[in-house]
Amino acid sequence: MQRTVSAPADLGTDVIGIPEGADVELDLRLEAVMEGVLVTGSVRGRAIGECVRCLGEVVEDVDVTLAELYVYPERQAAATEAGDEDEDVRELQGDLIDLETALRDAVVPALPFQPLCREDCPGLCSECGAPLADDPDHSHETLDPRWAALGGLASQDDETKES
Repeated sequence: MQRTVSAPADLGTDVIGIPEGADVELDLRLEAVMEGVLVTGSVRGRAIGECVRCLGEVVEDVDVTLAELYVYPERQAAATEAGDEDEDVRELQGDLIDLETALRDAVVPALPFQPLCREDCPGLCSECGAPLADDPDHSHETLDPRWAALGGLASQDDETKES
């Protein structure tokens, strides 16, 4: 089964994710097994986020595999009675399969934890916030705090010479 669907909300993290409503391509195979329906296949989409160094836009293609078992409700009830209760088991809802949670479980861990616009992104200047990629020679004249007192003496000396 191949389908293009709209991405659900929260398909990502705070810094990168597939925007809600964006196209997500599903290429899935549904197989009837003893316990229920086994869903396997791939999920493809485009994640958009922010570089953690310079706050520029990051666009990342996502292509992950999905493998999830959806059990028949009566199988789950029998397993619960036998004491084999598993919280991570997904149940069929009548004749329907809700893929949203499985989709999120497959896509979110595949996204970069700290997305970068490029591997060697220099980030922002810690003094003024200017993007260092725009001006590689960007710098500020800084005075070592250990020499600050001597700098004050030098300015007093200049004032004495002027008078």
